[in-house]
Amino acid sequence: MSIETPFTRENLDTYLKELAKEFRKLNGTAIPSEIILIGGAAILAQYGFREMTYDIDAVILASSVMKEAVNRVGDKFGLPNGWLNMDFKKTKSYSDKLSEVSVYYKTFSNVLKIRTISAEYLIAMKLMSGRQYKSDLSDVAGILWEHQKNGNPIVIETIDKAVAVLYKDWTELPAVSKQFIDDVYTHGDYERVYREIRESEKQSKEILLDFEKDYPNALKEENIGSILEKAKQRRQKDSG
Repeated sequence: MSIETPFTRENLDTYLKELAKEFRKLNGTAIPSEIILIGGAAILAQYGFREMTYDIDAVILASSVMKEAVNRVGDKFGLPNGWLNMDFKKTKSYSDKLSEVSVYYKTFSNVLKIRTISAEYLIAMKLMSGRQYKSDLSDVAGILWEHQKNGNPIVIETIDKAVAVLYKDWTELPAVSKQFIDDVYTHGDYERVYREIRESEKQSKEILLDFEKDYPNALKEENIGSILEKAKQRRQKDSG
């Protein structure tokens, strides 16, 4: 739950450009590399509702010297260790189908091809994660909102197919995520849902930061839900 360096759409490209230069110095041009941006970074690259992210999760398809290139860029810009998260494959949102469904974004220094994830698959991944204290659910609403504004709405059947491709079926996802997406489509006002959920996520993050301050090392993935529920009930009681 520590606060890290924020990444924006502008500096994201700067870091990727520098990464390509460093990789080229180390590896030459004979063997091109590929990075698939996931999660918040993929959203920054494609949408305007997110101003920043604290994670750059990626699937790396490159030689082992990429790790050294990542470290060099981190040292140059004062970024935290692991600023480009190569451990995304260990998360439950990962699917071995991501490479197949990724889409082209940009190429840097003629050696580093960047790909990203299209809307329906991003939504499926965010629903699989479904964290209340991150931007997972507001990202879902935000993507739906932008596509609606641009006259290219995403229907629920498209998300059904994406879930099937990445995770086989909805039973693999948290039940609360399926309920959430059903409620969002029933509501229909994606902008309002986005703003309400985003505010709730901010409050959840504050609660967890306060809890971690009071009880160091007690916060675990398995107890986050119950901690948030109790804290919110207490706040409602105090405000009532």
